[in-house]
Amino acid sequence: MSQKFPRLFFILLAVLFALNLLQASFTELIYDEAYYWYYAQNMAWGYFDHPSMVAFLIKLSSLLFDGELGVRLMSCVLSAGTYILLWLLIDNPKKKDYVIHFFLLVFSFTLMNAYGFLTLPDTSLLFFTALFLWLYKRFLKVEDTITTIGLGLVMAALMYSKYHAVLVILFVFASNYKLVFNKKAWLSVILALICYTPHFVWLYQNDFVSITFHLYERPNQAYSFDEFTLGYFLNIVAIIGLLFYWIYDSLFKFKVTDKFSKALVYLVYGVLIFFFISSFNRRVQAQWAIVITIPLAIIAFNHLLENSKSRKWMYRIGIVSLVLLMYARAWMIYHPLFPMYFETHGNKEWVNELKTKSEGVPILFENSYRRASMYEFYSGIPAISLNTYMYRKNQYSIDDSEEQMRGKKVMFVSKYRKSGDISYMHLDSTVFHGIYIDDFQSYRKLKCIVEKPETGIKYSLKVYNPYSFDVPLKQLKYTISYSNEHKQVKQMRPLKVNSISPQESLLKSKDTISYTFELPLSKMENPSYFRIGIAENNLPPGLNGKPIKIE
Repeated sequence: MSQKFPRLFFILLAVLFALNLLQASFTELIYDEAYYWYYAQNMAWGYFDHPSMVAFLIKLSSLLFDGELGVRLMSCVLSAGTYILLWLLIDNPKKKDYVIHFFLLVFSFTLMNAYGFLTLPDTSLLFFTALFLWLYKRFLKVEDTITTIGLGLVMAALMYSKYHAVLVILFVFASNYKLVFNKKAWLSVILALICYTPHFVWLYQNDFVSITFHLYERPNQAYSFDEFTLGYFLNIVAIIGLLFYWIYDSLFKFKVTDKFSKALVYLVYGVLIFFFISSFNRRVQAQWAIVITIPLAIIAFNHLLENSKSRKWMYRIGIVSLVLLMYARAWMIYHPLFPMYFETHGNKEWVNELKTKSEGVPILFENSYRRASMYEFYSGIPAISLNTYMYRKNQYSIDDSEEQMRGKKVMFVSKYRKSGDISYMHLDSTVFHGIYIDDFQSYRKLKCIVEKPETGIKYSLKVYNPYSFDVPLKQLKYTISYSNEHKQVKQMRPLKVNSISPQESLLKSKDTISYTFELPLSKMENPSYFRIGIAENNLPPGLNGKPIKIE
């Protein structure tokens, strides 16, 4: 072990691990972390937005610690593991003389740095990408059983981390087409699919809700070069940090010498080209291309070892990056260090204010899974996101959180209201108003199934009740929302429906009632989609139907 890892490596790794533990302990959660913490309260093989690895890591962390470290411990562990794997993936014997350069280089990758203590799906994606490359490199040398099984398990772990992981597997395998004829490579793939089967089953049981949302229902916007394509190029600079020039320069100068180095190049360029093409259709988020930082770190460090001029500049800029990133880390904990608010600032304050003013009753946040999960984490009081026609579905749309509130006195909190029983303000000066609801009853899971008419203008509407109880029909009001070609809602109108079933007062459990309706006139010019919603008990209309293309 000492031959592979100099003593200085372990000293710096221990310092970094301790730094990440302290950062994880004293930095308030960001909203996505709180949302994934909410995942972990009810373990499953999948969740609305992501597979289950992020929830699993949080669950493991919570077994040992409470609070923020109970969310982030495993991220600190995986980050240390990623540094170790990166070191092992570099064969150059000169590396032992440049341990400090190695840590400065990897620490300077902005998002990789942040994922050293934040718990997000990309945290495990980075670790398992590094582990997958290490196992693949070993597989190219010795196709033994242990490596074959390891590749299969790690491919499954990659996919449980994030759906984008398929790009890692695809481009690495594309770099070596002969794997198509390799029996042990196929054995790894089959093992990965077997391990991933529980998630496939979960998707099937939940009507492929994640796939349907991301591919068909997610709102978009009209193409903008500045926001989409130019924004993409800015993002792939931002995820690298101050060393972006030298790191990308090392990529351009990199020479493929074997199958492994070819895999590194295919992975970087494959991901970059894939999301470049995607940028003409949608805004590409910075973290979507995060996996390129693993092969880029390997390529850049090898270049640094062989090029003294680049080594000198990368070292100098690495120190500047270290200072700036350490300052940014301190600011994430202590807001006065920089005059701008971040997600880690002030959450405990607004949570405590709302908890006090609401007298500790459960909270319904209109259209905010972020605030609901953050509030529940810091207050210990149940909270859910009540999703309306102006928003999107999320984990609160498919779990049983609605039932935890049913029949209870709750508070409905919205930033769209002008008044209420209480009010409070976020640090960004957004004012929220809350009103009490003494007996909360909602039916967000009622399903509206629309069938287009073969002739005429009357659509058919079937409303299915998935609940274990009957639903009073008099409590329901139907609405229709019109949206543009990018599924952005522009108008909502009441919808008159005509029953074709015998007059009933209740929609029986697991039963369906049928209606017909005509599309009401829209003030919106040439709407592209409509969606049926149900407003129950004076609550805002929900997302009960799917977006329907207007022919």
